[in-house]
Amino acid sequence: MLLAATALLAACSGPSKQEKQEAAATTPAQTISTPAVDSLRLPAPYTTKSVSMRVNIEPWPAGQTPTAPAGFAVAEYAGQLQSPRWLYVAPNGDVLVAESSTVPQSTPLKVVAKLKLDKSRSLRSESANRITLFRDTNQDGKPDVRTTFATGLKQPFGMLVLGNYFYVANTDGILRFAYQPGATKVSGPGEKILTLPAGGYNNHWTRNLLAAPDGSKIYVSVGSGSNVQENGAAAEVRRANILQINPDGSGEKIYAAGLRNPVGMGWAPGTTTLWTAVNERDELGDNLVPDYLTSVREGGFYGWPYAYFGPNVDPRRKGERPDLVQKTLVPEVPLGAHTASLGLAFYDKTAFPAKYHRGAFIGQHGSWNRSAFSGYKVVFVPFANGKPSGPPEDFLTGFLAGGDSKDAYGRPVGVTTLPDGSLLVADDAADKIWRVSAAQ
Repeated sequence: MLLAATALLAACSGPSKQEKQEAAATTPAQTISTPAVDSLRLPAPYTTKSVSMRVNIEPWPAGQTPTAPAGFAVAEYAGQLQSPRWLYVAPNGDVLVAESSTVPQSTPLKVVAKLKLDKSRSLRSESANRITLFRDTNQDGKPDVRTTFATGLKQPFGMLVLGNYFYVANTDGILRFAYQPGATKVSGPGEKILTLPAGGYNNHWTRNLLAAPDGSKIYVSVGSGSNVQENGAAAEVRRANILQINPDGSGEKIYAAGLRNPVGMGWAPGTTTLWTAVNERDELGDNLVPDYLTSVREGGFYGWPYAYFGPNVDPRRKGERPDLVQKTLVPEVPLGAHTASLGLAFYDKTAFPAKYHRGAFIGQHGSWNRSAFSGYKVVFVPFANGKPSGPPEDFLTGFLAGGDSKDAYGRPVGVTTLPDGSLLVADDAADKIWRVSAAQ
């Protein structure tokens, strides 16, 4: 592992000054129109230098919560978790929480220190490798049942109930367990129906799951193993993709490619269009490359690692695959550079005001590669007729201490809606889950 860490640091040393100057001269600033914004200006690569700036995680001040718009209430739904990373609501309303983190179990501390990971709890502690269940039996918005639903997992993330099975996406594969509605735990090792390229502390490790609307297929998101393929193409086989499989794990195919780290996935309400939130590449400057929300076209290519946000050539891969550069699709919604946009939940309920109906909530885990922090909030993208109808707007903020401080109280990741129409937000740095409800 120490050798891998050393190799990673060497790979991240970046291009020379001359290479940066040549890239800036040959790749001018560009203005792009998208369905969500009239004008998006993409600066030339290396317009600003690449900066590493990480937050210090401090406890939430007593009585303080994240801030939602007027007309909403925010309360702690659950606490005392260990890096609650992802959320899933079972058909009976149970809330399942994947407690997992970037640092696998048994990682030597000297490796963690060498990687200079930030001070968030999710990177300081080993992965809990656990799924916890919460149940609200009296429907008062506060869970009164808490059980350990599954243990012995390997950096679990995506979860799914389909038919008589519960599926969980470990970093190295998909397991399925026999499942009965209302079960408070699953037992046994589970059946491994698909092996995946494993992640770890030095690459994208999360694997998400989504069933097709008719339940006939399962979609699996697998992020890249690097920033821009600096470890070679062989290390990226079956990565930076959304895969499609049958419910028994057979029939694997690449549904869409060139997605550096697609994490949140969802179906726009009233449609059969798949959407994903994508965490884009680093080290091209403060404002490159924007993370994005995009519809996912079967067989589509979205640029990684050769191009970004349409056919804009990444200077670090210049000249390698002009054919793929030209095929690169333009995403619909830019979400800001380095925001770490990971969570995605379409609002298919009616408790919130009408402007939120059928729109998308996106959890932004927050930047490390900008001179000023970006992300660290939940944003909302309005939709109309199944398509984005406006730019992202802040919805849940207050995770950063603000001002000149480098402190943060939390980092939002997974988002989901409850049957009562409220929104849950996983805060993996504060070890909490927040509930946002329409004020009564």
